[in-house]
Amino acid sequence: MHPILVLGLLAGMRHALEADHLAAVASLATSGRSARSVMLQGAAWGLGHTATLLLVGGVCLLLGAAIPERTSAALELGVGVMLVLLGAQVLWRRWRPRHTPHVHVVALPRRALVVGAVHGLAGSAALLVLTLAAARSPWTGLAYIGLFGAGSIVGMVALAAALAVPLRLSARLPARLFHGVELLLGGATIVVGARLVHHTATLLGQS
Repeated sequence: MHPILVLGLLAGMRHALEADHLAAVASLATSGRSARSVMLQGAAWGLGHTATLLLVGGVCLLLGAAIPERTSAALELGVGVMLVLLGAQVLWRRWRPRHTPHVHVVALPRRALVVGAVHGLAGSAALLVLTLAAARSPWTGLAYIGLFGAGSIVGMVALAAALAVPLRLSARLPARLFHGVELLLGGATIVVGARLVHHTATLLGQS
């Protein structure tokens, strides 16, 4: 395999561990009822992330185009807002009256798929800069993006598996302590999202 493609795979695995990705999947994982369901959240995030990277990246590579910096910043702003909403949803789930205890687990991976797709859309600009600089042809660049996406799927599933262990252990704690863990994850997600919103809004204000 070409060294640049190996680099794409490894870079994708590392990319999955960025703070905003971790916050998103951690908040999604609080809806999981088993290690398998939590890992499905991670896999769905990775698939959505890879799909938009391939779609946007492929079109830009074949057309020789790039995503403007202002557009990239606006997409990052959208990610920040999404994280705030995800964190708020975790908090709301803890505080709302429990009239409907049944959990529709089938719909959850779809939500993770959408969250991953939004992350992929926002991250496509930076990835394109690296790809255009390293790839000798559009097809090599597309292969790089595909392996980057595959690496992000592997990394996110591994991260979700690691999250599943403490979440399952915390579920055995007294109810108040377990709810405290969920509130902590929701609050942390809101903080990460708010910081991203502030940072990107500042960049947009300066441009």
